[in-house]
Amino acid sequence: MSTPNASGWKPGTPVTGHNALSGPDTATGNRALMLEEPLLFEIGHVETTGVDLPEPQGGANRLGGFDRTAPIGLPGLSEPETVRHYTRLSRQNYAIDLGLFPLGSCTMKHNPRLNEKVARMPGFADVHPLQPVDTVRGALEVINELAFWLIDLTGMHGVAMSPKAGAHGELCGILCIRAALEARGDAREVILVPESAHGTNPATAAFAGYKVEDIPATPEGRVDLEALKARLGPDVAGVMITNPNTCGLFERDMKAISDAVHAAGGFVYCDGANFNAIVGKVRPGDLGVDAMHINLHKTFSTPHGGGGPGSGPVVLSEALSPYGPLPFTARTEDGLVHLVEEENADEFEHTEAFGRMTAFHGQMGMFTRALAYMLSHGADGLKQVAEDAVLNANYILRSLEDVLDAPFGPSGPCMHEALFSDKGFAEGLSTLDLAKGLIDEGYHPMTMYFPLVVHGAMLVEPTETESKAALDQFIMALRSVAERAKTGDDALKSAPHYAPRRRLDETQAARKPVLAWNDPDMA
Repeated sequence: MSTPNASGWKPGTPVTGHNALSGPDTATGNRALMLEEPLLFEIGHVETTGVDLPEPQGGANRLGGFDRTAPIGLPGLSEPETVRHYTRLSRQNYAIDLGLFPLGSCTMKHNPRLNEKVARMPGFADVHPLQPVDTVRGALEVINELAFWLIDLTGMHGVAMSPKAGAHGELCGILCIRAALEARGDAREVILVPESAHGTNPATAAFAGYKVEDIPATPEGRVDLEALKARLGPDVAGVMITNPNTCGLFERDMKAISDAVHAAGGFVYCDGANFNAIVGKVRPGDLGVDAMHINLHKTFSTPHGGGGPGSGPVVLSEALSPYGPLPFTARTEDGLVHLVEEENADEFEHTEAFGRMTAFHGQMGMFTRALAYMLSHGADGLKQVAEDAVLNANYILRSLEDVLDAPFGPSGPCMHEALFSDKGFAEGLSTLDLAKGLIDEGYHPMTMYFPLVVHGAMLVEPTETESKAALDQFIMALRSVAERAKTGDDALKSAPHYAPRRRLDETQAARKPVLAWNDPDMA
């Protein structure tokens, strides 16, 4: 007899011994609408082509000794063959438009179609980075308006808009810290990174030339403040801290951490990837943060990458703003928004910039999407975004903690994501097996084995865009698979059973990937 869990949902009895892909083989290899899709090389033929082009006019061969008349072995496909191939492949993808995407620390939420429409408006979609500034005044207005919102929401002094992604933004912030230290003649060589920080943080610090030292976490999953204070000294350039952290917890000692680092002459870099959990509720600048990147794709709904570079603006404190990279926008008394670059930096009193992060100012498509999201929500709506994201994460945490180990459940409410572990699974079953079983239930798996401070970690972030009904269905699926893992269901070891392909050999796929097609006739 099944009983309701903490959320009130009553689990049903999963069907066992049934495989939707079992049954007699078909002549085509297809199984109803689950279509078997060959490679392009197996569809087309090298002696055919899908287009009819005129013979090229004679001209000088500029390819050196390369014989351009020799066949290159690419298959020729007709237009229907090409379209059907990629359409069939696309139907095998999981996407946010199909269902909940539970990846923890990635904030894979719905992208409102209004944002997409705005990004495709003439003047935004067609703007070119080499256009004269006078022809892109509207675009500069959008960039400047977005910059204002980011500064206002974070309580910071300035912002660098040009970084292309979160890790790129991290590098920007660390280079600002380096420039500030060099300006005062202070050579420091160590960056402290707590165990609960994002994995890109130590990589960024090392890439910038710093030595990286870990700061341990407390048993409740937060930064050990006393250990941090004990390590501070004249060689420490700063700390890179993630708040809310990768355990899904808010660092309650953030102000004390910042005060201690500043007293020791260092700077505070905050990884803003999880800003979605606190936007409109907490201003990082009020907590003593000197630099923080903001993933527009996480907090402000722009797609991950968006068909090109993403965007990771970096907000800066008053102490670091003079060292922010070029270019940036600035409004003058005449009301015009200007693009500040090397040739006019003196005019805007920005002569200490450490340089550039990119050739041009940023990704216009991401800027327009993010600003459309902000304006459509307003200040009160953005506050509700954080509140709903936190509510949804806690609903998942408390609904599953009776069947999945929640190592930091006793630490209080989580923020945007719920963290579980594989503790209590039957011998021989692990987080990987649960994740593969979740694929059979129709979901992309959650983030696995991260953060590293938890063995067999499973990090689930529902975001604010999911309804209670969607959450209940996901909880039902995850509960079902978790119960199977605890009771030792060996079928999980070979899951997924219903996906287009069976389980890969994870080790061989990583060490000996087959990335090229070989013509069997040439073997």
